[in-house]
Amino acid sequence: MIHPSTFSIVACDPDQRAWGVAVASKFLGVGCRVPWAKAEVGAIATQSWAKISFGPDGLAMMESGRSAAETLAALLAADPGRERRQVGVVDRHGSAAAHTGTECADWAGHRVGEGFACQGNILAGARVIDAMVDAYQGTRGELAVRLMAALTAGDDAGGDKRGKQAAALVVVKMNAGYGGDNDRYVDVRVDDDLEPVARLADLLSAHFVFFGHPLPEDRLPITGDLARELQDFCQRLGYTSRQPDGSWDAAAIRTFDVLVGNENLEERWRTDDPQGIDRVALEYLRKRFPVR
Repeated sequence: MIHPSTFSIVACDPDQRAWGVAVASKFLGVGCRVPWAKAEVGAIATQSWAKISFGPDGLAMMESGRSAAETLAALLAADPGRERRQVGVVDRHGSAAAHTGTECADWAGHRVGEGFACQGNILAGARVIDAMVDAYQGTRGELAVRLMAALTAGDDAGGDKRGKQAAALVVVKMNAGYGGDNDRYVDVRVDDDLEPVARLADLLSAHFVFFGHPLPEDRLPITGDLARELQDFCQRLGYTSRQPDGSWDAAAIRTFDVLVGNENLEERWRTDDPQGIDRVALEYLRKRFPVR
């Protein structure tokens, strides 16, 4: 049996049509075990002597039309170890339910609100869950940002009283994964680290750089000065021997396109609009390759 003593949040944003789970624990690779989610179906966190089958079985139940509460009741009814379990569930409509068994180690408990459930066991106290709820409800932005805020608040409030080791965040949206043919919009995890929640926040920021979608207001026209700067990147990094001259011609564009591919910035570079560049991509390049 697996005993992830954990704090987590499951949530749904009906406006974004997004579902997600954020989790942290002093347990190796907790992100491989606790969080389960499927776009247009729901999300589940299974922890405290975690019954892994609650994840796929619960998602299948919700996909067949059962609510979060009905799904949780069915899972527990069939489980003789239910009093050792802790589970959070949110369905496609944003209805949430949670269970903390009577045999979960202290402090253990949960809170259910509109579109979310927070739960944890072997925590520093009820303040961990309270801090997560306050942060989730008080943060604006997309679901991943709100989940990260909740996890950080729980960590700052004491988190797992045994210490820290791993953390993970998953958000699913229909056709929002890399390439557009899967639902894995965000899937970042830290399996073994002294400060896993802080490291997870760094990974989420990197995720938005590499896989976020450029916004129209972030498009910068490539002027002569900006062309020289982009050509300087290419020349300094060995992609071309051409000296920066400010001419953003076909050859300069082809060279820069190779650099973009090697830096994994293709999601932010539009080959059908090579006369503009995304501000986030430009800031990343400036930070990664500063002029010395």
